[in-house]
Amino acid sequence: MDFQALHISNGVLNGPVSIAYAVLAAVAIAVCLVNGRRDLEDRLVPMAGLVAAFIFAVQMLNFPVLPGVSGHLLGGALAAILVGPWVGALCVTIVITAQALFFADGGITALGPNITNMGLVSTAVAFGVTVVLLRVLPRTPAGLSISVFAASVVSVVAASQSFVLQYALGGATELPGAGLAGVAATMAGTHLLIGIGEGLISAATVATVARVRPDLVYALRGLRTRTGVPA
Repeated sequence: MDFQALHISNGVLNGPVSIAYAVLAAVAIAVCLVNGRRDLEDRLVPMAGLVAAFIFAVQMLNFPVLPGVSGHLLGGALAAILVGPWVGALCVTIVITAQALFFADGGITALGPNITNMGLVSTAVAFGVTVVLLRVLPRTPAGLSISVFAASVVSVVAASQSFVLQYALGGATELPGAGLAGVAATMAGTHLLIGIGEGLISAATVATVARVRPDLVYALRGLRTRTGVPA
């Protein structure tokens, strides 16, 4: 298992749990497809492609966290803020699936759990945190940067704890740590640091887009529309 990067390998979870999460992920992806079609428009389609390509590229680049420990961007926060939670989840899912099929990054039998953690939990949590923060922070590049940074940190840690739940339900191998509490603490601590790295990258990226083309940032458009201000 790529323990620090959150990709689950074959054999880490037992068959029943892997199958159950595969079904859960399939249902959730179907919901994302239905709702994502409503969001798709001329400016969102090319942005979705760029987001998926960017996430794929940065996930290939590891950054040091601790001696012997490295991590990479999960991409949930970046995708959710730029293209929305529905399309964002689909973008991350495509990246995760391509990595598993063509680069053996994450097990095929663990595809459902991996999509759940990195594609669904991370994007949902990130978008929720961002929406809450943008209701109290100024909707400026600076306010957006703070929101994206916080959303990245929280979403990465949430995704790591989603794995802990999966492991508690059906762990099939012995992982480092003193029991389940040790695994949870290790995952939370490591992914807190990874989340900080992801937050810096995501905040810089989203702030740059917001300064040049704020109309391309889904989170800002959505809030403006709901509050009656034209996007």
